[in-house]
Amino acid sequence: MQKINTSNPDFVIQHASPDDAELVVQYMKKLGAYQKMADKITATAPQIKRLLDEKLGEALFGYYKGEIAGFAYFCQKSSAFTGRSGLYIDGFLVDSEVRHQGLGKIIMGYLCTLALERNCQMMEWGVLDWNTPAIEFYQSLGAYSIDEMTIFRFTPDDLKSNSVLFKGGA
Repeated sequence: MQKINTSNPDFVIQHASPDDAELVVQYMKKLGAYQKMADKITATAPQIKRLLDEKLGEALFGYYKGEIAGFAYFCQKSSAFTGRSGLYIDGFLVDSEVRHQGLGKIIMGYLCTLALERNCQMMEWGVLDWNTPAIEFYQSLGAYSIDEMTIFRFTPDDLKSNSVLFKGGA
């Protein structure tokens, strides 16, 4: 994979390939531990490999002085409310040892550049309410919170049990 030079000569970005699925899982587990929800990270390398293979998700790694120091997992999205397309960041982490060196800003800048290259008009992500450092970081970049919305989700079991509504059951 091609390494992308950044404004910091010691920091390069590289897109992940499906062969990097295990590394993506490792970084998601690091993120889960930081977010105090390690038990919620249930993705496996074969699942991530499928997502990367089928282009349903993408990942990138930031290398600082030759070592992986940052990570982002994202996918394309669109909104029927606004008629806009965008990127959704599902995982974003800069290792604690190298935080506050501008690497997160570089990754976000690259993701913004990628979104613009893809003709996107927005980028979104979620932040846990207690994560003040992340909230302050994103606000310093000009991001704003959509407070009037709560995210809902179906589990695989919920999908199965509710699919009977289509079939005329329950």
